[in-house]
Order: sequence, then structure tokens, then C-alpha cells
Amino acid sequence: MKSRSSVKKIDMTEGSIIRKIVMFAIPMVLGNILQQLYTTVDTLVVGNFCDKTALAAMGTSSQPVEVLLCVFLGIGGGVSIRASQYIGAGKTEKLKSVCATAVSFVYICGIPLAILGFFISPLIMRLMGVPEDTMAQAVSYTRIIFFGALGNLGYNMNAGILRGMGDSKASLWFLMISCFVNILLDLLFVPVLGLGVSGAALSTILSMYLSWLISIIYMIRRFPELDFTFLPRHLSGKELKNILSIGIPIGINQSLFAFGHMMMQTLVNANGTDFMAGISVAGRVTSLANIAIGGFSSAASTFSGQNYGAGKTERLRRGYMLIPAVSGGITLLFGLIFIALRMPILRFFSQDAVVLEFAERYVIIVLAGQWCFAIYNTISNIINGVGLIKYTMLISLLMLWAVRIPVAYIISIFFDSTYIMLCYPISFVFGMLGMLFYYIFSPKWKQILQAAPAEF
Repeated sequence: MKSRSSVKKIDMTEGSIIRKIVMFAIPMVLGNILQQLYTTVDTLVVGNFCDKTALAAMGTSSQPVEVLLCVFLGIGGGVSIRASQYIGAGKTEKLKSVCATAVSFVYICGIPLAILGFFISPLIMRLMGVPEDTMAQAVSYTRIIFFGALGNLGYNMNAGILRGMGDSKASLWFLMISCFVNILLDLLFVPVLGLGVSGAALSTILSMYLSWLISIIYMIRRFPELDFTFLPRHLSGKELKNILSIGIPIGINQSLFAFGHMMMQTLVNANGTDFMAGISVAGRVTSLANIAIGGFSSAASTFSGQNYGAGKTERLRRGYMLIPAVSGGITLLFGLIFIALRMPILRFFSQDAVVLEFAERYVIIVLAGQWCFAIYNTISNIINGVGLIKYTMLISLLMLWAVRIPVAYIISIFFDSTYIMLCYPISFVFGMLGMLFYYIFSPKWKQILQAAPAEF
């Protein structure tokens, strides 16, 4: 049985900042690509073997699941932050307690969430104004995805612990296996067995459960000193409080953000099935173009947490502007590439001329400003990494509820509603400026950069 020292992890408290960030981010970026392949392969298979109502059903069904999952995935972010802080401070026993508490929390939340999701899916679809020709398939897809809640939460919780410890490569291998299985099951369930969107959803959740199982086996074998288990056996009230103090605000913020996306989806649905299908297709392309954002944001959070925990605020000062700049530059480059190649890529998903017209419009408008979101998100994760979550939550909520949604409704009411995607780059700019404002003027942030943190 291998010990933790035999596993190559990235210590963010020493060496070249950019080199360590890139080394950490590359597996995360590749992992993000694989995660995107989950939905992208689903879209490709459904788009080519089913009709456009099935494509529209998939596009509208992801939002309600995201709303409910985001609270708990945010708590996974809290686990990652606490893990990185304990690693930086060298507190292995506390890290062990965090892991045990995380395992228990997954079961406490995952099973009830799956049951709740099954029963409320039809109501949610009706509230979202899903067209009748899409309703049955949308409900079926949503219910099956909810049954994957336990595996989804479990995998993301384990991946958060590994990220906090500086091990970003393991999750990549888990996802590679899972993605391969997902593709095989998609091809079996949809074109061969004719299960339609239900088959696509089933292949997704089975693959996610596989990722969760593999991550558990990996952590048990590679990190025996953590006493990691498959089933819950211990829950520390103190550690749960520490995790929730960071994770709940992040999760509520993400959930409210996802709920805002659901409201945006109602505006999309109001424009009919062609527009719904176009936005669904375009969303796959923009997600692929944004692969660097998640990797650099996770790396930024781990960098911030480890150096804060180790009291290395001088190193934090050197990286807090450099990392967002690199993330923004890479995202801009990817955005321009995908804008240039938009039509050949979009035609993989659909041959319908109207669907492609709407999809092309969305890709150009959203990707033109996505680099601003990359800077916003990276700064937000750096600030969250030291436990200062209130301001990032405020800006995120304002970005959505005071900018994006109002702008979308104004466009929908007074202008051509098929241009509602203009609200995205406008909100991205607002979020970026809000985070830069915090960097420049916040007394709390200046204090963090000038002195070692208190004991936590």
C-alpha cells in the first residue's frame, strides 16, 4: 500500500508561481474537457439520432438540477478550501477529520436530494414554461439526472479534497475512464436501444457513479493516513461547522446563480423549440472554449488557501494579480479560436438552418466577453481561498440579479428577444470590475497581504 509521500502533489507555497499554477491547472483543464464531453457527447448523439425536441429537452433540463446541486457542490468547495489550508499549515489530523465529515455529508444530502428531485421535476418543468412537445422528455431526463445526485456529490467532494491537497492529476484519470464509459453507454442506449434522452441521462449518471467509486478506491489506497472510507463512520460537528461556514455561502451563491440561469432559460423557452435547440448547441461550444477558467480558478483557490495556511502572504502578494491575468489571456485566445471555427463545430450538432443561425449568434456574442468572466472568477477564487467569501458572494449576486437578468428582460421586452445573450458579456464586465475594485480598495484584503493569518 502506497503512502501519501509516493503520490506526486503540487506544493503551491514554493517555487515559480506560474509554473505551479499551470502544472496544477493542466490536469484540471483536461478534466474540464472530459466533463464537457459528458454533455457534449450526449448532445451529439441525441442531435443526430433524435429530433430537435429531444435536443431542446436536454438544454432546458440541466438548469433545475444545477440549482439544487449547487448548494452542496459549494460545500464541496468549502471542503477543498479547508483541506488546502490544513495542508499549508501541516495539520494532518484535522485533514483526516475533514475527510470523514465529507463522506458522511455526501450520504446525508445525496439520497434525499435524489428522492426530492424525482417528485418535483414535473412541477419545475411547468414553472419553466417548457413547451408541451418537449415536456415529457424534459421531465424524464431531469428525473434520471437527479438519481445521479449521490454519485455527483460524492465525486465532487472527493475531487475537492484532492485539489486542496495539491493532487489535480487523479481526478483527470477518473474522468478519462468515466468519459469513455459514458460514450459507450450513449451509443448503446440511444441509437441501439432507442431510449432517447432517457438513455443519454442514464449513461451520464452511471458514468458519474463510476467516477465516484474509483475516487474512493484511489484515496483509500494512496492516502491510508487519511483513513478514508466508502461508507460514513464519523462526523465532526466542529469540522462540519468550519466547512459549512465557507461552503454554504458559496453554495447558496452558486445556487442563486443557477436559479438565475433557470430564469434565463424561461426567456429562451419563450422563443420556441428552434431557439431552445440553438442555445443548447451553442452552450456546448462556449463551454469547450472556457475550459481554462475552471482549471485556473481551482488552482487559484488552492494557491491562495495553501499560502494563507502557511502564512506566506508575500507569495500571495506576488500571485494575486498574475494568476487572473494569465487566466483571462488564455480564455481570450480560446474564445477567438472557437469564434473562428464556430460553424464547422456547430454543424456537428445539428443541420437545421434556423437552429444553427441562433447558435452562431450566441457563440459570437458570449465568447467575445468571456475573458472578463475568467478574470472575475479567478479573483473570486483567490479571495475565497483565504475564507473571505462575503464580498465575492455579493458581487456574484449583483452580477446576476442586478445586471444580467434585468438586461435580459429589457432586451426581451423592448428589443429583439433572440438577442438576450447580450446580457452575458455586460454582466461579465461588471463582475470583473467589481473584483478589481475589491483588490484595490478593500482594507481587509490589504490586511491579508500585509500579515500572516491568525490561527484557524
